[in-house]
Amino acid sequence: MSLSRAARIILVGAPGVGKGTQTERLMKRFPELSSISSGDLLRLNVRNRTPLGIQAESKMKAGTLVPDTMILRLIINELTNRGWLTSDTIRPYTIYSSSIGMDSDDTVDSVFIPSPLRTQKYNYSDSPSASFILDGFPRTAAQASRLDELIPINLVVNISTPTDIIIDRICNRWVHAPSGRVYNTTFNAPKTEGKDDITGEPLTRREDDDPEVWKARLKSFEETSLPLLEHYDKLGVLWTVKGNSSDEITPRLFKEFNRRFGVLEN
Repeated sequence: MSLSRAARIILVGAPGVGKGTQTERLMKRFPELSSISSGDLLRLNVRNRTPLGIQAESKMKAGTLVPDTMILRLIINELTNRGWLTSDTIRPYTIYSSSIGMDSDDTVDSVFIPSPLRTQKYNYSDSPSASFILDGFPRTAAQASRLDELIPINLVVNISTPTDIIIDRICNRWVHAPSGRVYNTTFNAPKTEGKDDITGEPLTRREDDDPEVWKARLKSFEETSLPLLEHYDKLGVLWTVKGNSSDEITPRLFKEFNRRFGVLEN
């Protein structure tokens, strides 16, 4: 299937709700979609010693959060290098750029972030090939407002699964640590109890797969996500899908995606 216009998507949902599963299924169903992960971009820039990566690494080593402006610059740069975002004054760099050319008193923000950001005019592509699912950012309403200044998101999917279902899913989760394979005794049980299907090695529980830990994480998510969802609801791009499992949610998501983006059969 192909799209009639660009889909710029964010999936919002509590930890353990299956955002990764839905992302994989959407990309398989609609090959024009790309996944853009702020975390992956950050690690790539750190690994390749880009100017932004060098500064971000210093922040992390100091135990401080990577500023929103740095994450925004990661996104700006990725979209620019893909040709999906353009500006008369934007200064893109490749992941192979070094810090050469930055003065000693320069920061990544002063070199790469227009100031103030809101005065900068960006042109974005509406070509179907410029479709993406943005992962990891924004997480707050303030971050969403900054992103709005760069490129408009045209679908925010709020994946809603009851808390007790998520807790039950997590409590029954077992992993094969060396490979990362995940099992669930409720709906994806190993062939032999407590053993990995491929190697026969013992399965283990993740240290943080504790009900009380997850209840606290889910409560924190609800408090943070409510203003974010309200922000996108006001913009008219929020759509909520409810379900107890990924298999229940996926067909509803596909149907809404088709409706909004005028999917055309090849």
